[in-house]
Amino acid sequence: MTGDDLDKAQSGETVALSLDEVFALSRSVLLAAGLTAEQANPVARVITEGQRDECHSHGLFRLPGCVQTINHPRFNRAAVPVVESTTAAVTRVDADFGFSLPALEAAMPRFVEKARAIGISVLAINNCFHFSALWPEIERLTAQGLVAIAMTPSHSWVAPAGGTKGALGTNPLAFGWPRMGADGQPRDPYVFDFATSAIARGDISLHKMAGKPLKEGWAIDAEGNPTTDAAAALDGAMLTFGGHKGSALSTMIELLAGPLIADMTSLESMEFDDGGKAAPCHGELLIAFDPTILGGGSRDNQASSERLFGAITDQGARLPSLRRYEARARSLAHGVTIPRHLYEQILALPRAG
Repeated sequence: MTGDDLDKAQSGETVALSLDEVFALSRSVLLAAGLTAEQANPVARVITEGQRDECHSHGLFRLPGCVQTINHPRFNRAAVPVVESTTAAVTRVDADFGFSLPALEAAMPRFVEKARAIGISVLAINNCFHFSALWPEIERLTAQGLVAIAMTPSHSWVAPAGGTKGALGTNPLAFGWPRMGADGQPRDPYVFDFATSAIARGDISLHKMAGKPLKEGWAIDAEGNPTTDAAAALDGAMLTFGGHKGSALSTMIELLAGPLIADMTSLESMEFDDGGKAAPCHGELLIAFDPTILGGGSRDNQASSERLFGAITDQGARLPSLRRYEARARSLAHGVTIPRHLYEQILALPRAG
């Protein structure tokens, strides 16, 4: 794809792109911002996957923020992840103050190998800037037949239940369970990935861009008053889902993906940013389980799990990720569309030749 092809005029309020164009555009911007190819490729890949699955707040919308993060004085453009086997079950990887995704990619073979060897594997990623959804890495593990959990802190944008000021992060939690069809072939896994805040930070930004009000109970303003104004929410604090239950779950994630692995909490990540408005810098915790080893062969864990999923779907309820999988099929067949103003914002960024 040439620059002329990318810059060609398109009519209307949206712009149509193929998935190859999304990847090439993302990679070009990241390289021009100073990333090495080893850093740029996995980041561009995950941005493309977010756009492919119509997770708009995690697709091309994230690219300008990635450039802002790369320009942060504490970000390492030439980061080289260092992988260390701590024990038979534990792997650590120092992201060297680059993005989390190249560090994950470097550690993934050893992480998976340990799960298959002893049934459980823990991966701690340290010193990483993290901007992406967690389901792409979860799906990489379910594709290996592994059950997986992932979690991270973020910046202290979220007030605890009963509080008025940010102390917690959006603190996403993701889980994946591999599934097999009756023919023995893999099928779309059961995956959920959600922030423990009532809404993801990126989605509030999308509401602000669209001039749409937030739902009540999602956020408070800078004075601690309830607000449905997205701009006021960005200046104030978000709220956890489920009141005290979401607040406790968010605190658990802070501890497991922060102090437990000797990395920063969301409060410390915000201090580390020092007003630079980069992606949060902290740690990430992933756990993988091998159901073949842990199940011990005493019963068919696939049959048991499929019975549960059937009990859910047979009454008309939806399993998580179904909309993403439907969006993925559409995008693979027809490409994607993005708002023209976002496309023009990205084209205004420097791009590699």
